[in-house]
Amino acid sequence: MGKTLFFAFCISGIVFQYSCTSKKTIQIRETEFNSNWKFIRQDIEHGESAELDDSNWRIVDLPHDYSIEDLPKKEGVNQIGPFSEESVGGPSTGHVVGGTAWYRKHFILDQNDAEKVVKILFDGIYMNADVWINGHHLGIHPYGYTAFAYDLTPFLQPTGNENVLAVQVKNEGKNSRWYSGSGIYRNVTLIKTNPVYVDLWGVFITTPNISKETASIKLETTIKNSSPKEKLIDVKVDILNAAGEYIATSESQAQIASMQQEKLNMDLELLNPNLWSVEHPDLYTAEIQLLENGEVLDKSTQTFGIRSISFSPVKGFLLNEEEVLMKGACMHHDNGILGSAAFERAEYRRVQTMKNNGYNAIRTAHNPPSQAFLDACDALGMLVIDESFDQWQRPKNPMDYNLYFDQWWEKDLEAMLLRDRNHPSVIIWSFGNEINERADTSGLIIAKKMIDKIHQLDPTRPATQAICKFWEFPGREWADTAPAFELLDVHGYNYEWRNYESDHVLYPERIMIGTESIATEAFENWHMVEKNSYVIGDFIWTGMDYFGESGIGHTIYNDNTKNEWLGLPSWPWYNGNCGDIDIIGNKKPQSYFRDVVWGESEIELSVHEPVPDGLYEHISQWGWPSEFQSWNWEGNEGKPLQVSVYSSCDEVRLELNGQVIDKQQVSAETKLTARFQVPYQPGELTAIGLKSGKEIARKSIRTAGKPFQIKLTAERDTITASKNDLAYFNVEILDENGILVPNAEVDIQFEIEGNGKLQAVGNANPTDMHSFQQPTVKSFQGRCQLIIRSSEAGGHIGVKANVQGLKSGECIVQIIN
Repeated sequence: MGKTLFFAFCISGIVFQYSCTSKKTIQIRETEFNSNWKFIRQDIEHGESAELDDSNWRIVDLPHDYSIEDLPKKEGVNQIGPFSEESVGGPSTGHVVGGTAWYRKHFILDQNDAEKVVKILFDGIYMNADVWINGHHLGIHPYGYTAFAYDLTPFLQPTGNENVLAVQVKNEGKNSRWYSGSGIYRNVTLIKTNPVYVDLWGVFITTPNISKETASIKLETTIKNSSPKEKLIDVKVDILNAAGEYIATSESQAQIASMQQEKLNMDLELLNPNLWSVEHPDLYTAEIQLLENGEVLDKSTQTFGIRSISFSPVKGFLLNEEEVLMKGACMHHDNGILGSAAFERAEYRRVQTMKNNGYNAIRTAHNPPSQAFLDACDALGMLVIDESFDQWQRPKNPMDYNLYFDQWWEKDLEAMLLRDRNHPSVIIWSFGNEINERADTSGLIIAKKMIDKIHQLDPTRPATQAICKFWEFPGREWADTAPAFELLDVHGYNYEWRNYESDHVLYPERIMIGTESIATEAFENWHMVEKNSYVIGDFIWTGMDYFGESGIGHTIYNDNTKNEWLGLPSWPWYNGNCGDIDIIGNKKPQSYFRDVVWGESEIELSVHEPVPDGLYEHISQWGWPSEFQSWNWEGNEGKPLQVSVYSSCDEVRLELNGQVIDKQQVSAETKLTARFQVPYQPGELTAIGLKSGKEIARKSIRTAGKPFQIKLTAERDTITASKNDLAYFNVEILDENGILVPNAEVDIQFEIEGNGKLQAVGNANPTDMHSFQQPTVKSFQGRCQLIIRSSEAGGHIGVKANVQGLKSGECIVQIIN
């Protein structure tokens, strides 16, 4: 019998249960520090100096990614928008440019801040960020994906005087395998506290001993005393439910010496708790107050969820004692046409898009995500494998993290765990992806150190890494991975579903998870998950398209009858094109097949584009056949087209314009797929799913007419008056009957009025290089997208989409203060 990993531990303590439901206003000690930064995209001398004249620099609001911005014209160089043939990363990074840039923030503290401890928290800067305050160097942070903070207090000007915070960002050389973006691309926070305070990431909440009737809560708080005197501090913890009602409290004391810190453990118990789950992601808030003689010195809040997790080869993955099969997506950190800028709305929308398409789990490949992304996962009920590194000591690119690993791995791993360990969505820590030295002596030593560090900081979750075959070491066998797997709590397999069952015979204690898989093997991977309790989930590469690894998913036609390895295609490819969801959030053909495999839909159909005579289609490893949800193939009348019907029914019937084409049986043996050859003629193509001869489901595709009108739709009617909020406008080109024209490629001009700023415009075409900052774009497959950044002034945003000869589309979004 295999081992069970149950992450819980027993607690006891004094508990006070609230009977009232009054609400209190929570004091804010953290201030968003994103507005009105000075920026210049070049290296300059003395950029850190408080006396430097930066009056001619641009003013930008964070989050900000300068690699997505248009490049200045350069004679003799092929450039389009942010793309350049001089890109050091080339197709790997999407042909964009990094380089060195400076940010500067001028600010003044008022008299109330005179005795405060003041810290600056960066959630992420890509990369090699040097930081100064008033000319004093605070430090350098090499890794582009972990949060870090500095204490500004010793170097601040007296209250009422100007301070200058300066940041130099250096994205130089070949340092990434995908689009990284450049700059201060995540939120920045200014933290002001009294000298006795709850430390940054100093609260750790666990929820062992859970039942429907009660839930135990263990709260560990790190309290710092930076005052010159020893302090006796009263500590009060209140628990609030999702409605903001106070439902439980506990009190204790802490004696803290001057310039020291102490960890205080407190225990609470809740009656009739609402458990956090994928279906019902209920959240609570812990409010921690530090008091001296009745005066509140500090008040900190921490969101958390109440849930249990356990892992076993016999029972699989249990969430709150119920089995959950992980329908997973690997996702890079960029937000499509926004670049890597981690707007809170964009991060939430990305998680929501995956949730709406049937996913319940995300692997943050191959780095820690933004705080906003995990907040969205908590709120929406999305499970997370939180991943730290893509390389250790050995490089994948000359200038990547290998240069800093030995000095920084422990700090960066600690930053990830301390920041993220209160998120109920996070269920597994991953400390590596396809690491070169994974099974070598040096790699095993490193892995053991990292696993020990993970267990030390968070004993409530398992550790894994994503292990692949030895493609970089020809001749080494899969069996040689055994020492690496032996160290793990949960065992990550990249593209190795064929080894699941044979490995289980050899290693019955392994808890396997498909940390990466390809779309064309979706059926096989999910069949293994459904069949075997020891395979707890499958994660597709990738859930959503991303910039970089350009064209890793693509097809070509040639006269070669044999399959061949397809590398990355050249310019103008710039996005990976391997996602189930495209770069602007729409389903791609492979996603419809997955819907049937996962049971999200009973029937779907796709039509393969006409294949040129005498040529054969070749599909890259991460690609998908060139099929579409389209019956618009003008010029191919009478030519047989391949129609694929995906169904969980027993039988499918295909009809064209009401006439039966054929019937076919479908089952696991056919991989839920039936294929028909249908001579093309315009009209309506319909697939009907049957069980025991009775119709269960149907899907149709109709031939659209010529483009006639523009449909412009806002995803939300109202947005908040915050520069971190965005209004998404989706554009569809329709015919006279309101049917999407799936092959429409027309130039669209946008008119924008009101209190918003154009943030991005684009389409899902992986080869259509263009500016993302100009109010014009060509539609692709009848669609495109416009994103407007909100304003703190309120008001409204009005958009009009125009195409010569077509009926325009208009839309208004209100901005609510």
